[in-house]
Amino acid sequence: MGRQTPNRRTYASLLATIKERIQAAQVRAAAAVNQELVLLYWGIGKEILARQQEEGWGTKVIDQLAFDLRRSFPEMKGLSPRNLKYMRAFAEALPDEQFVQQPIAQLPWGHNVRLLDLVKDWD
Repeated sequence: MGRQTPNRRTYASLLATIKERIQAAQVRAAAAVNQELVLLYWGIGKEILARQQEEGWGTKVIDQLAFDLRRSFPEMKGLSPRNLKYMRAFAEALPDEQFVQQPIAQLPWGHNVRLLDLVKDWD
C-alpha cells in the first residue's frame, strides 16, 4: 500500500483549522495562568496584610519573606520585596475576593500594579 498525497486544498484547510485551535488553546492557557497568578498574588498580599495587622509585623518582614521565598522558588519571578509590597497594597485596595476573581484577575499583573500606582482612592 502506497501513501497517497493529500489534496492541497483540503490539507491547507486541515492545517489552518489545527493551527487556529492551537493558537486559541495557547491564548486560553495564558489567560488561565495570568488569572491564577493574580489570585495568588492577591492571596499572598492578603496574608501579609492580615499578619501585619494581627501581629504588628513591620515592613522588615516583607524583606525577609522575599528572601526566603526566592530561595525556595529560585525559578519564580515576582517575589521581590517591592512586588510583595504591591501584593499587600493590592489586597488592601481590593479586599473583595469576588471582585478580584472576576474583572481584576483578567488583567495582567503589571496592569494591576500600574493601577495601584495611579488610583489613590479605591472606594
